[in-house]
Amino acid sequence: MCGIVGVIGDREAAPILLDGLRRLEYRGYDSAGVALLSNGGFALRRAEGKLERLEALVKSNPPKGTVGIGHTRWATHGRPSETNAHPHATTRVAVVHNGIIENYQHLKAELSAAGHNFETETDTEVVPHLVHHYLEQGLDPEAAVEKTLKRLEGAFALGILFAGRHDLVIGARRGSPLAIGFNQGETMLASDALALAPFTRKVAYLEEGDWAVLRRDCATFRDEHGHEVERAIRETAHDGLVVAKGNYRHFMQKEIHEQPAVIGETLNGYYDPAAGAIRLPEMPFALEKVERLTIVACGTSYFAGLIARYWIETLARVPVEVDIASEFRYRQPPLQKGGAALFISQSGETADTLAALRFAKSSGQHVISLVNVSESTIARGSDVVLRTLAGAEIGVASTKAFTCQLTALACFAIALARAKGAISAREENRLTQALAEVPARATEVLRHDQALEALAESLRHASDVIYIGRGTGYPVALEGALKLKEISYIHAEGFAAGELKHGPIALIDGKVPVIVVAPPDALFDKTVSNMQEVIARGARVVFLSDAEGIKRLGRDAQASIEMPKVDPFVAPILYTIPVQLIAYHVAVLKGTDVDQPRNLAKSVTVE
Repeated sequence: MCGIVGVIGDREAAPILLDGLRRLEYRGYDSAGVALLSNGGFALRRAEGKLERLEALVKSNPPKGTVGIGHTRWATHGRPSETNAHPHATTRVAVVHNGIIENYQHLKAELSAAGHNFETETDTEVVPHLVHHYLEQGLDPEAAVEKTLKRLEGAFALGILFAGRHDLVIGARRGSPLAIGFNQGETMLASDALALAPFTRKVAYLEEGDWAVLRRDCATFRDEHGHEVERAIRETAHDGLVVAKGNYRHFMQKEIHEQPAVIGETLNGYYDPAAGAIRLPEMPFALEKVERLTIVACGTSYFAGLIARYWIETLARVPVEVDIASEFRYRQPPLQKGGAALFISQSGETADTLAALRFAKSSGQHVISLVNVSESTIARGSDVVLRTLAGAEIGVASTKAFTCQLTALACFAIALARAKGAISAREENRLTQALAEVPARATEVLRHDQALEALAESLRHASDVIYIGRGTGYPVALEGALKLKEISYIHAEGFAAGELKHGPIALIDGKVPVIVVAPPDALFDKTVSNMQEVIARGARVVFLSDAEGIKRLGRDAQASIEMPKVDPFVAPILYTIPVQLIAYHVAVLKGTDVDQPRNLAKSVTVE
């Protein structure tokens, strides 16, 4: 979603703001802008499109000043345009905003009646006008912001400048993350600590409802009631190195090829090779007493949860419910007090997932989170944090974060099964050995890159693509279809193979490619039977299986991709990689923006 940066210091602010915005590009955006305090007012530079356009504008007409705010906008209210780009300003107040002001129409009508003129189609513009309105009533900046915040309904992270006031910047959050960074003689704010990494690792996070007054050498924090509070300054894990593509054409391609390494890093956080056992972080509750688990996530993380359900129910014999976060709390599910809920989010800031977490906590659940950002809001709100060590994932379409999630979830399933006494130490050792082989097997899968690139040529002109699988192969099919939709804009659907005869088989003809996820597990024969049904109806089949599976039944496929022979338990981690590569190569052939596909954002921080 939108990205926010701000700085108050003694150096020229424009280069700092642009560097921070560059690090927030991964979140997805369609316009960008900066505002600096200059000559008693604001020097505004805004541009539609990619950040290069804003950088060119700043280079041709450099804004001068040491205090400023910047923004990358992902359009919600109002189309992408220079006019709708942030920052928005009156003569006295400039604002950047991530989120949605739900009552903006009511506020706009009220302010219009008071003589304020609006220029944009956005909800955000009411914020600087409302703060300006209170300044005109004689309030100082802090009081004007405090009064404004009480009027706003919805989700927001805000950065606010005041004309002529070089001694303060104000930040606020409700529902959207905001971090404050501290450097010598300089204080910054950003929606992601990654944007602060080149300048400082000393970061404090605003808690829900907080607002902060930033000065050059300090920051003062207040809670939603206006009471001054302390917020811990943490040492963030981000470093200042620029995240670069290296020799790869796209970040997504680089991140796909990083998977052997990051899967290994994630596994090392849980696997004790000497004991052949899994070690989870210390739990403030008894894992063996968990009688039911609720898993909540969105998008790709939701598919990780579906695979985890197979693993946990099969190994630990614990019933699992998997919910889409955006639906979970609205149906108000009855949650037994003392139960456990697991929330999966790459960023740890996903708005729907965070709202679901708060609902679960209010219902007396033990909260476990699986995140890639240990300082995130979801992590800080959890009883237990399971880390993935995927590193920064810049491509909007998740790849390495997903396989790292699966790795951590596999470890959790084994540990839960062992705690429940559902598997023996010998079985735990066997499963962990299978996991230990995954990084090497992932490297083998990546050797099919050229074959998958050639295969993509036969898929690039398809209007529809169907993915099928059974068992843990079914969520892999869903994930493959999602990846293709996200970055190539080809319509694709994933189905449980056994469901084809219940309707979807009507879509099959000679123009529809069908990608079959078929590891040689207990459901292999049934999956292949469904494959034969679509072949009989003229479908062009791409068959993913190991050498034994291909030898048995892959000869009728248009193309087969030979996967390594592995324990079925770890197959979904490895079978995910070729469906990622298929989507990537098809998208490249179609000429889409692979790393920042249209209409999508990396971190969805509003509902």
